[in-house]
Formats: sequence, C-alpha cells, structure tokens
Amino acid sequence: MLTRRNFLGSATALGTNIFIPSRAGALQEGEPSLTAQSAALHRAAHQLMDAPLVFADPLALRIIGPERRRRLEANLDRHRQPASRATRAFIVARSRLAEDELAAAQGVDQYVVLGAGLDTFGCRNPRAGSLQVFEVDHPATQGWKRRQLQEERIEIPHSLHFVAVDFEKESLADRLRSSGFDSAAPAFISWLGVTMYLGRDAVMQTLRFVAEGCARGSQIVFDFSLSDALLRESERIRRDERARKVASFGEPWISTFHPEELANDLRAMGFSTAVVLSAQDLNGRYFLGRSDGLRVIGSSGRIMSARA
Repeated sequence: MLTRRNFLGSATALGTNIFIPSRAGALQEGEPSLTAQSAALHRAAHQLMDAPLVFADPLALRIIGPERRRRLEANLDRHRQPASRATRAFIVARSRLAEDELAAAQGVDQYVVLGAGLDTFGCRNPRAGSLQVFEVDHPATQGWKRRQLQEERIEIPHSLHFVAVDFEKESLADRLRSSGFDSAAPAFISWLGVTMYLGRDAVMQTLRFVAEGCARGSQIVFDFSLSDALLRESERIRRDERARKVASFGEPWISTFHPEELANDLRAMGFSTAVVLSAQDLNGRYFLGRSDGLRVIGSSGRIMSARA
C-alpha cells in the first residue's frame, strides 16, 4: 500500500541526500495513497452536496473516475454525517485558501504542489500561459492519476509538469531542476494533508528546503495537526477517532505542533512572515451566512502561510 509516509518519510526526503524510506506499508504499484483518494472524494462530494460552493472544482468529479463517482452518489448519506461534513469543510477550505493565496502572490510564476495526489489545479490553471505548475508525488500515485486524466480525456496543458520522485534514488531538488523549476525565481508551494503523516524532522527539512532552496519571496501554505495539550477533550476524542481510522490502513498520524512554536521555528529558518489560520479564521473567510450550516467545527488542524 502506498502511504503518505512512504512518499515523504524521512528528514532527508526533500534534501539532496538519498532517501531511506520508512516502511509504514508495502508499496502497491498502480494505486494512489488512500488518504489522497479520501481527500479527492471530499472535494468531489462538495461539488454535489454544498451550495454555494466554497471550492469550485469542475474536474473534481471527473478525476475520481466513473466508478468512484457512482459509489459516491449512491452513498451521499455518509457525507451528511457531522464528522464527514466538518472534515469536508476543512479540506475544501484549505484548498480554497491555497489557491486564493497563490492568486494574490505577486511576481510568482511557479507553483509547486507537494504531495499533489488528485489535485486538479494544474489542469484548470487560469494562468496557463505564464504560471508553471510542478506536481510532485510518488511515481505510483502520479502514474495512476495520469491514467485517470487520460481515461477522462482531461487536457493536460503545457504548463503542467509531473515530477515523479522516487526518494529511494532521487532528490526533490534535482528532479525539480530537471523538470524546469528555476530555484532563482520565487515560487508558491502548497503542501496539504501531508505533515501529520511525517516525523517532525521530515517536516522541518521540507520547510528548510523552501527557506534555503527557493528564492526570496517564495511562499508555502501547509496544514498541520495541533498538539494534544491545545485540544479540548471533545476535539481530542474526534481526532483520535480519525487517527485510528487512517492508521487502520497503514497511514498513521505522527506529528503535532504548537502553532506559536512552529511560527517561531519558521522565522528562525529565515521566513519573513508566518501566519496561522484557525477554524474560526477559516469560517470567517469562507462559511459566513450559509443556510446549510457547513463550517469547520472544532478543528484540531491549523493552516500556516509563510513567506521566505
């Protein structure tokens, strides 16, 4: 089974060293990470179930394929449950935030999607003539996604670059450069739904890659899980339930962070700004005035936006 931890599972994963993977599960060629599939299903369910849309993605239902779409449509009641609605709200809010921040970034013509999974931005890029998109993922997940795009006849623009990285043999820096990435020019990086599956050292090494390996003015948006001490008991129980579920198919949550300490760590690395967004912040931006009650509820996750 391909897991997020298999994909980016050591402190050297994003450096120039050879990656020695953590064996959280055996890789199964041709199938994407289950958590990548789950996030894609939440984005697809949002297109069917919620109005107005927080995150409009006209390709979300196509990228999952016709069989997964049929199963989704036949089981919408599962996605109406409070826990599923709260998870869906967080997933669509983080995707919307990343793309909003990208749109607002000045002088940035490179977008790196780390652990892209079934993200579709590269195929609906409104700036395809000028914004180069680099999707980074494990070869198995990326190969499966490319077959999905072909089968669904989703056009792949020239601005989209697939950067398949086998970290047992390659480094991200080398593969990005060979794919046309310019480390001397600012870049925007999104890193969604990954940090909780990695050890702390791996997370910090990734952030150092942005601070030290990318040009000044580069920006990263990523989500992370809160330290247990910062959660109310009800929030901790909900997170433990979700954690047990993902651990059951080989993708355990590993790392948690204190927001202020993490922001201080980023500034110490050389980031000029580090802003944390809470559930309240996301609700204020994206969920006000809704009649359906969709919102991020007591989220144990946070989103960080940091600029080098």
